[in-house]
Amino acid sequence: QVQLVESGGGLVQPGGSLRLSCTLSGAVSEVIFVSYSWYRQAPGRERELVASLKVGGNTNYADSVRGRFTISKDNIKNTFDLQMSSLKPEDTAVYFCNAVGSTIMTIGHSYWGQGTQVTVSS
Repeated sequence: QVQLVESGGGLVQPGGSLRLSCTLSGAVSEVIFVSYSWYRQAPGRERELVASLKVGGNTNYADSVRGRFTISKDNIKNTFDLQMSSLKPEDTAVYFCNAVGSTIMTIGHSYWGQGTQVTVSS
């Protein structure tokens, strides 16, 4: 009923910037969302939370990205972004967007995008 699609991934040099976007579509108006998040996963590693935005205003960031990454939400466009700056090789991973929300039929359902590759290399 709800689909999330990431865009904006690619190759960037160390110290560069990149902006990832997550587009929500489908029956979005039927869902009461409580949070929006970005995760990342490198080969052989567990998926980790990078940034989250709770409905109500609070944001949280992983220690490794705090001060460099910013998560934001555009309610009109039904998108949320991850602005990444001062990128490091260790930021290389597949990045996934996530949203948690509820309907009458699904309580606290976690919606996931398909992932987009971010590679930081010279």
